[in-house]
Amino acid sequence: MSKSAKTKIKDAVDLLIALEITPTKDTNRRWERLGLALLGCANLKPVSKWTDAANESESKHKITTRQMIEFWNKHYGQKLSRGSYDDVKRQELDVLIVAGVVSESAGNPDANYNDPTRGYAISKTAGEILKSFGRPDWEEKLGEFKKVAGSLKVRINKNREKIFVQIKTPDGTSLELDQGPHNQLQKEVVESFLPQFVPDALLLYVGDAKNKSLFLDEDYLRKLGMNDLAHARLPDVVAYSPARAWIILIEAVHSANPVDHIRHLQMEKSMGTCKVPRVYVSAFANRASFRKWVCDISWETEVWLSDEPTHLIHFNGDKFLGPYTGG
Repeated sequence: MSKSAKTKIKDAVDLLIALEITPTKDTNRRWERLGLALLGCANLKPVSKWTDAANESESKHKITTRQMIEFWNKHYGQKLSRGSYDDVKRQELDVLIVAGVVSESAGNPDANYNDPTRGYAISKTAGEILKSFGRPDWEEKLGEFKKVAGSLKVRINKNREKIFVQIKTPDGTSLELDQGPHNQLQKEVVESFLPQFVPDALLLYVGDAKNKSLFLDEDYLRKLGMNDLAHARLPDVVAYSPARAWIILIEAVHSANPVDHIRHLQMEKSMGTCKVPRVYVSAFANRASFRKWVCDISWETEVWLSDEPTHLIHFNGDKFLGPYTGG
């Protein structure tokens, strides 16, 4: 790669940093590629001046992803295959489009998202900011662009702010679980299943993918005789019914771990010297999810579907919801 090419890429990266635009991964190569994408859309070669930057409103310049690769190879010493055009679209152009720097309406705006004939160009709002790079009015133009397009970095960080699943426990305590379908199902178990079928429930344990001991009443569990409290052995939710003297052990099944025959035996073993009768429940979001696991469900357990919350599916329980007392 020539010295002028390296300088032009560095300038492009500096411009992106000033605009608070970041690549999908914070690596030197991804920064370089994002700078190259900016240069390709602006039709800026290593010897070009920034005042020559093309944009959709002042020129007919547009570039497809395959043409982008050819441009990089010819002018910036890259050795990329034309077949990697999809990576250019997803890793570089999508970032610049979301940031408001590149327009995808150039050329064939009705083309499919993955259509390699779709053209890209520097947007009208970004045209002036590129032309002013290195000039005395650069800071002024930079401020004007940010007012219009905002900061991609700020928008990304805002989207990354933690979103929690809020759970209200039977005693009114509020718990926060990481967002996700598995923890959403646990929320349904605590807020819908327990009030419906175990109205006097004392919640003794709720796990989270990252915080296994999100809620744990260790003293009460030990009082019931559950001494093996290793996190891997506990199901997703454990509750106790004082009125019926039952322990309810519930697995929230999104992608794994229903109460199958092995899991049933594992949990029975982990109960150790506990003599309290237990009820095993596999909770699913709906019938479609349950259908994937129906052949694996252990006998003498229960199945609950969160979208049909007032019903249970009994796998040979004594009668309705209850611990198995057969031989």
